[in-house]
Amino acid sequence: MKKKKVMAMGFVSAAAAIALTYSSALLADTQPADTPTVEASRLQALAKFTKVLGIVEKYYVDEESIETLMNKSIEGMMEKLDAHSNYLNQKDFKDLQVQTKGEFGGLGITVGLKNGALTVIAPIEGTPADKAGLQAGDIILKINDTTTLDMDIDEAVSLMRGKPKTPIDITIVRKGETKPFVVHIIRDIIKIDSVYTKSIGDNIIYLRVTSFDQKVVEGIAKAIKLHDVDTDGYILDLRNNPGGLLDQAVGLVDLFVDHGVIVSQKGRDPRENTDYSAHAAATLTSKPLVVLVNEGSASASEIVSGALQDHKRAVLVGKKTFGKGSVQIILPISDTEAIKLTVARYYLPSGRTIQAVGVTPDIIVDRGSVPKADDNGLAIKEADLKMHLESELKKIDGNVTAPDANLTAADNNATDSSVITQKRIDSDIQLKEAIDILTALTIVKGTH
Repeated sequence: MKKKKVMAMGFVSAAAAIALTYSSALLADTQPADTPTVEASRLQALAKFTKVLGIVEKYYVDEESIETLMNKSIEGMMEKLDAHSNYLNQKDFKDLQVQTKGEFGGLGITVGLKNGALTVIAPIEGTPADKAGLQAGDIILKINDTTTLDMDIDEAVSLMRGKPKTPIDITIVRKGETKPFVVHIIRDIIKIDSVYTKSIGDNIIYLRVTSFDQKVVEGIAKAIKLHDVDTDGYILDLRNNPGGLLDQAVGLVDLFVDHGVIVSQKGRDPRENTDYSAHAAATLTSKPLVVLVNEGSASASEIVSGALQDHKRAVLVGKKTFGKGSVQIILPISDTEAIKLTVARYYLPSGRTIQAVGVTPDIIVDRGSVPKADDNGLAIKEADLKMHLESELKKIDGNVTAPDANLTAADNNATDSSVITQKRIDSDIQLKEAIDILTALTIVKGTH
């Protein structure tokens, strides 16, 4: 299926389905020609289902309509396929349509099922969830007073979505914490700047992509055209980016890679098999590149980081990514109902899969602050030696704090929002590592 109408997931959504599409072409082919043996097996299975349906309708303790039983049957079947396939009843289908238009109050998180638990893939930067302190990897035990045990993703999304300025309590289990705790959040309209650019020092450009909406390629291309002549290299930050549109992921890689396959989509139906390739005409820079990823980098983020890694075009820094590499499509079954069905998986240029595996960075770095030297008085210094140069010490003493003081003052007084301050770098060891690696790459490149 080469041409599709792509529909972006909302910002409180299932695990960032990066090619969620409406499809009617597959509906025309749901009854393939089968051998007599296969047809007989199908009829036998349908007869068994009809028999069970009749028994439940007649003898179940509570009276249920045949329509209700059928809907529950479909729902159960879809949920047993995988974590991302499900049945959308009239309310769910309408909610999904509203969600994709962004006309709803939400928290600003992307959630998915990981090892059977409702898990935060990533909080979206600047949203209520982010400000409240939710983190990638947090397990959601309760939404208000409702347990998430056996809850599907769409039900969880529906509970978390609500009118802007209304409160919600999320009970969280977090790695490293001894017991669950409650996070109080006020819903709001989710408005995201998906791309922004900052400078680091005089020669590094920091590119942040928070989600893959339809403006990502345009935004990154604009930044590269503006800064490429003067910069030594780029840091592309995809941390806590839950994904989005496939064409934007492919287009972003194309800005840095001039040939070869970027990603392959392979499914059971040959029409879902597609290779997406790079084009020299679209490539804008060959400058060194470092990509930041973490546990909240999913879907489109994994395609971008994995493709750049396979092409040896970038060094990846951070933590292993989420592992969401499957394709969902929306198949309407009536004017008001549909199913969301996984139809394909994505494969990186090397042929490796993302699904349930993720992308492992070249340099593993945990999040945290940059450690400072601990002046504990035990280290022996020049001044401790009996024959130290007293005159030199006196000359230095009055100015020894000047460089640090000036740096702090410049950092604290910085009003230019386009610059990443030293204070920000010191609080982010993954970013500091990326800067050091990029500096080394530019030095090596400059020697050739």
